[in-house]
Amino acid sequence: MIKKVLAVLTALTVSVLVTIPAFASGEDGESSFGAYSRVIILGVDGAGSFIEQADTPNFDRIFENGAVKYNARAEFKTVSAQNWGAMLTGVSYINHGFTNGSLSKYERTSDTEYPSIFALVRDKMPEAKLASVCNWSPINHGIIETDIGVDKINPGDDDKVTEAICDYYNAGNDPALLFVQFDSVDGAGHSHGNSSSEYLDQINIVDGYIGQVYDCLDENGLLDDALIIVVADHGHTKAGGHGGITRGESLVTLAVSGKTVIPGADMSRGTKNRDVAAIALYALGVEQPAHMTAVVPGNLFCDVPASPRPVGDGVLKFIVKLLTYGFNTLYALID
Repeated sequence: MIKKVLAVLTALTVSVLVTIPAFASGEDGESSFGAYSRVIILGVDGAGSFIEQADTPNFDRIFENGAVKYNARAEFKTVSAQNWGAMLTGVSYINHGFTNGSLSKYERTSDTEYPSIFALVRDKMPEAKLASVCNWSPINHGIIETDIGVDKINPGDDDKVTEAICDYYNAGNDPALLFVQFDSVDGAGHSHGNSSSEYLDQINIVDGYIGQVYDCLDENGLLDDALIIVVADHGHTKAGGHGGITRGESLVTLAVSGKTVIPGADMSRGTKNRDVAAIALYALGVEQPAHMTAVVPGNLFCDVPASPRPVGDGVLKFIVKLLTYGFNTLYALID
């Protein structure tokens, strides 16, 4: 019996060590790799999959001809640092190790094992404008590197975030990559829970802010060559709060709109919010480094069919430790 168990563990080890490239090229349609001059990531903290239930006229018009997935998967734990960190580095929490506490405590520089997508874009585009506007300032301190020339703005409340973005564009700035974090929906979720009218009403309010940003892009002539992403980091429980594995906490919205996005695309099963990193890099024509486990979801672009997710080294380390423990335990039983 023990020999059979050892054989199963060995087979498992072999199977998980197989990695497959994240990008694959199709033969039909316009290539999406490097097809965009700018990527705008609009993050709605705490919204989970509940954008689908809220009144969101701006979201609906922006993604009418885009791709929307309401059951993308968040990272575990379903906490802000773990998930914004995964989206901005393209690796899991096992790799990046961010926590809400660490982001405020430790300033992040470019001397890091898992660079952010801002650092990767900076390497490819040394002269490009890059910007991040956040309600929750620890993102700009502990995730996005402080020494790579990113314009970072921490204006406070979500209405001020929206005003700061529009002021930035109206001043003639055109960042190749913009990240935005709205925080008020998360506050409503903590206070009232995911089934409350207050929570859904706050999503509606943030939808208005998203509409203002979209209209500002349009007024400045920046929409035609833009890829727009709306994504949530996690959801909430009915009682309010997050960090667990319930559907309310772990299912999130991921929506993408752009000239090469397949209208109404059903993004492949297993899509994660982490995949925002791969989507952004692909759109800007930046090669994805081998350590990243984010993938461009299949069926999002015509030139990227579905492909299995590569296994990250953090996951491998965890599995190796688990298997080693299993082997040692079994051999101890044999002895």
